[in-house]
Amino acid sequence: MSNLNLNFSGDTDSEDSQKGMYLTFHLAKEDYGIEIRYVTEIIGIQKITDVPDMPAFVKGVINLRGKVVPVMDVRTRFGLPARDYDDRTCIIVVNIDDKEVGLVVDKVNEVADIPDQQIEPPPRTNRESTRYIQGMGKIGNEVKILLDVQKLLYSDELAMLGGGGELF
Repeated sequence: MSNLNLNFSGDTDSEDSQKGMYLTFHLAKEDYGIEIRYVTEIIGIQKITDVPDMPAFVKGVINLRGKVVPVMDVRTRFGLPARDYDDRTCIIVVNIDDKEVGLVVDKVNEVADIPDQQIEPPPRTNRESTRYIQGMGKIGNEVKILLDVQKLLYSDELAMLGGGGELF
């Protein structure tokens, strides 16, 4: 699969026009979404260099046009069963606080407009994976699980170890 390289604008002038816009993707049996303002590009799966002593969900790093970018497998982060990467597997490159991170997902769906009034709070459970959920977005008869990208990228466990809470 060639790079999709959609290069989303991350400037603050376009932030208002990006409100309510989510990049949706498929993972296991569910559809998820992340705020488009964090997405810089979508690329096909490529060689990931393993880095020792990283959490299991951090698959390693990629070389993205000369820049080393850490890559997280979202399936592993959620405790879902592993699956082989295929030609639909993508890396969504997101930028949080000027740090780029790649998120491996099964496949990218579309950019969807989900207004605030169509988003409900996440269900309350004691499950670890629900802390990454920002809300439940309703599109027609479907529900998209909207993720809080910052909570995916920053880890409370590392803060307890004295790492300041930053994962990368």
